[in-house]
Amino acid sequence: MSQSPDLIATAVKMFIVLGILMGVLIASLYLVRRAMGRKGIQSKGKMIKVLASNYIGVKKNISLVAVPGAVLVLGVTADQINLLAKIDDPETLREMSSPEYESGSLSFSDHIRKISSRYKKNRIRHEKREL
Repeated sequence: MSQSPDLIATAVKMFIVLGILMGVLIASLYLVRRAMGRKGIQSKGKMIKVLASNYIGVKKNISLVAVPGAVLVLGVTADQINLLAKIDDPETLREMSSPEYESGSLSFSDHIRKISSRYKKNRIRHEKREL
C-alpha cells in the first residue's frame, strides 16, 4: 500500500520556496547596486564625451569624441573602430570647448568645417614661414 503524494501541498511548498528565493535575489541585487553607487564606481563626471556623430553608411559612422586633452575623430563600423585623426592643438581645443560647441547647436559638418579651417590656417602660416 503505497501512499499517493499530496500534489497540492508539494506545489504550494515549491511556490513558497520559489518566492523566498526570488525575494532574496531581488534584495541582494538592490543592495549591490546601492553599494556600487556609494563607492563611486559609477562616475558622475564623464571623462569621455561624444561631441558629434554622423552616419555615412549602414553601420558605419564618423564620431568626434572628447577625451581629456584631445578630441579624437573615429571611424566606427560594426566590428572595429579606427582612429582617423587626433586633435590636440590647445587653441583648437579651447575653441571647441566654447559654449557654441557645448550647446550642441553645431552639426557634424560644422564641427569638421571649423576644425579643418583651423588646420588650413596653420598650414598656410607654416608655408609662409618657410618662404
